[in-house]
Order: sequence, then structure tokens, then C-alpha cells
Amino acid sequence: MKVVIGADHGGFQLKEQLKDFIEKELGHTVADVGCDCPDSVDYPDYANEACNQVISGEADRGILVCGTGIGMSIAANKMPGIRCALAHDTFSARATREHNDTNVLALGERVVGPGLAMEIVKIWLETDFSQGERHHQRIQKIKQIEDSHAIHP
Repeated sequence: MKVVIGADHGGFQLKEQLKDFIEKELGHTVADVGCDCPDSVDYPDYANEACNQVISGEADRGILVCGTGIGMSIAANKMPGIRCALAHDTFSARATREHNDTNVLALGERVVGPGLAMEIVKIWLETDFSQGERHHQRIQKIKQIEDSHAIHP
């Protein structure tokens, strides 16, 4: 699986740790869209870059990290086709894949430590979407809402 990862300055350190973990421990390919240092940057830029790779199919899933994960998740969910969830625990990480078929995960470096973050990422990457009719129907309703608000030129 190819995973794109992006962070702002508030998530830089955790992003660096997660990159190594995803590649070396989990065996996935990682594309890093930045940021490349702990200097102040704007999180929407990195959410946009990472989510574009998920939307285009260049990456299978995306992970976004900022101080709390909140800003990244808000920015990501503005993009069509993105279902981003903020997770601070393993139960939510599993549920968001099984029930919501999320394709982007947001994490907060100031909220979860590296050990928990790695466990959340592992579970999120290894959990499949439950193909049950009720979950599929709900995802379709989300897509209908998204489509109804799309701006058509």
C-alpha cells in the first residue's frame, strides 16, 4: 500500500517517526509531502497536497499530523472524495475504517504520544471496510451530500 503523509510544524516530529514505522515495521511505501522542518507553516497546504494524492489514486491512503489533528481533518474534509477521521484511540481508528471507509487519518502530535500513534496507524492501515449493506448505504449518502454541494461550472 502507498501511504502519503503530511504535517505542519506542530506534527513534524511525529510525522518523521511515523514514516519510519510505516515503511520499516509495516512494509508500506510512504510519500512525504512535508513539511520538512519544525518552522511554522500553514497546515491546509499540506492537507491539500496529501489529499490530492489520495483523490488521484497516486496514494491509497493518507495520514495528516498537526498539533491536535483538528485543523488537518477540517481542511481534508473540504476536499471531494476525502473521508478523513481524527483518531486519538485504537477503537476509533478501527471503527472509522470498518464503518466509514476513511481514506485519510488525522492525528494530533500534542494529543497522542508516538507509541499510541503507531498503534493507531497500524490498526487503521490493517483494518478493512466492512462491506455490510448498512455501512455501504451510509457512505453513499455521504457522497450524495458531497455531490449536492459541489460547485458546477
